[in-house]
Amino acid sequence: MAAALSRALKLPGKKGSELGEYDPLTQADSEDESEEDDLVLNYPRNGLSRDAFHSGGSAKLRGGRSGRLVAAGDEAQEDEDDWRERLTSKSQQDRDDVKGGQYWSPSRDDREQLGGSGLRVHGTDEEEKRMRRKNTVRASFFLLPLVCAMLLVLLCAFLIPCQKGALAKRLQWERALGDAGGVTPPALALWDVNGDSVNDVLLSVSELTNDTHPTQGNKIYSAVVLCGASGQLLWRKVMWEPVMYIQCGLKISTKPLPVCLLIGKSTIMAVNGTTGENLWSVLLRNIESQAVLVPDLQGDSIPDLLIATLPADESLDLSLTLISGLTGAILGHSVSFNLTGQGKLIGPLLHETQLGAPYILFGLGNVVAISLRDIFRRATGKLPMTAALRRKDPGWEGMKKTNSSSFIHIVRGSDRVDFLLPLVAGFGTSHNNLDTVSNLNSSKSDLVLVYGFSKISLLRQKDVHKQWTFNSALIRSQPTPGHFNDDGILDLFFQHSANGIMKAQVVDGANGHLVWTAQFACPHLVLETAAISTSTGQSVFVFWASEPIREERNITKATVAPGVAAAEPVIRKLFLLHPAYPTILLELASTTDTAVAAAVSYEERQKDATYITVSSRPTPDSAPGARIVKSMRLRAAIAKGQIVPLGQSNKTGTDLKPDMFELNMFYGHLFFKQQ
Repeated sequence: MAAALSRALKLPGKKGSELGEYDPLTQADSEDESEEDDLVLNYPRNGLSRDAFHSGGSAKLRGGRSGRLVAAGDEAQEDEDDWRERLTSKSQQDRDDVKGGQYWSPSRDDREQLGGSGLRVHGTDEEEKRMRRKNTVRASFFLLPLVCAMLLVLLCAFLIPCQKGALAKRLQWERALGDAGGVTPPALALWDVNGDSVNDVLLSVSELTNDTHPTQGNKIYSAVVLCGASGQLLWRKVMWEPVMYIQCGLKISTKPLPVCLLIGKSTIMAVNGTTGENLWSVLLRNIESQAVLVPDLQGDSIPDLLIATLPADESLDLSLTLISGLTGAILGHSVSFNLTGQGKLIGPLLHETQLGAPYILFGLGNVVAISLRDIFRRATGKLPMTAALRRKDPGWEGMKKTNSSSFIHIVRGSDRVDFLLPLVAGFGTSHNNLDTVSNLNSSKSDLVLVYGFSKISLLRQKDVHKQWTFNSALIRSQPTPGHFNDDGILDLFFQHSANGIMKAQVVDGANGHLVWTAQFACPHLVLETAAISTSTGQSVFVFWASEPIREERNITKATVAPGVAAAEPVIRKLFLLHPAYPTILLELASTTDTAVAAAVSYEERQKDATYITVSSRPTPDSAPGARIVKSMRLRAAIAKGQIVPLGQSNKTGTDLKPDMFELNMFYGHLFFKQQ
């Protein structure tokens, strides 16, 4: 009450319009009225009291309490002013906060100019339309990249796999062409001639004719090209003699024109691989080898060719002929060499020494070498145009027996040579190509030598000395280089047969030690093994055989009554060996056809490989059989392959039974790549 009286005494006397005159002397308080005074002072927040609404009342109420009510009203007025100031400051702070954000709020001066209102001022219709357009543009710039990203994801997730799936289905096909042709392997080459990134199949075919007066005997010879993706016939070129070799990859111009060579016994013809149109041809006699790609000898920036001819008589005068890769013209004349020895023709093969000197390896039973410089000089009477071709290797020249001799004897002895090949991955499937990259890799490698059908030796590239020799039984086919272990050195897979048993073996390329072997019933065919590089860094080996022999008693059983066994159809099986699981094989296919040729094509986009086989299919009656060309995707064949155990491990001597889930996971994630 003292606080209220103090405030009342401090207030100046003033006359209210409704409460009457304020008299501080009439403000007598009592202790019993404190509560009521508090209620009176706190109740009216708008400066009015209850007595202002009544005209009557006691003088004591109007007089004694009027001052008190006026004081309460003045106090309420002061509180209201304080409240308004706080409200105004709070509103100003809120507007400042909003102004710092997305919306703008006018200042106090702006409000006074606009009428003193504290309400938010909205923009005009033009400003609102401009803001809406601005927001629309912002939203468009945000949504457009988002929509493009979503379309790209959908394209990658759905459309591209569908195209790959359609291509994968087309890569498996089978086609019959001409007559069976016995077990003689036909000319076979793989090259992309139609530009669809899938290697096409080029094949020599012979067909029987019904002509009563045939001009070329009773057969028609031709070279055909099948689309690698679908097996469709792209073009056919009729030849007047059988085609012995087909080679592709020769570049005779700056344009990416696929050029292929069709080589017969007396003709070499260069054709456009896309259309089969003749580009040039040359006539020779008694052609005995494929064409060898040699560096440019004339200075026209086009690689040239070398080919070997051998007369039918026993004079043993082997001739080497140089041919222009651009025009097909013979460079000079053929160079003849009188060779001593007997056996099949070895080479010719281009080899480049460590000093960069080119030499040609060839022979009959033995292997000799002669520099390309000397061959060109003897054929034309001139030296090659480039300094690199004029170069000789003193180390190789020192191996000559006499100074007058032009031959360098590489292999000479009582055992005749049967195979000579460079130690290069994929050589077995691309040795007939004429592209520069493949030939450059092949010409700078170590050499694998098979002689006497029972020995394998590795010749070092630097000095042509034997690094190791492995003795074996009768070797039936050319060894296949591939990575069996993980030492980075190519190993050798080969087969040999004796007494109706075929034995497959792998020899370590580093030291010549045997690292894997398995026995099979003889499949009655000779076909080169394919080594295919994989994503694991090792190679898989794909080969034909019959049933594997797991026990010694089966060996005797397999050799009994060979005449009876020959009367029954021989089932041949295609096996796949991966070095990670040497105790098992995957059976990819089985057939009674006789496979006579095979090749491997890589699919970079699919990370897959296609296995092409050419087989002779017999018929139940006396009618001639058909030659079957079949394309098989390896990853699809692996997914459906049958696991064939081989028995004990070569290293531990214990039975290894890999878990099926582990095998499925391993082969399911196996991819193939280019050599």
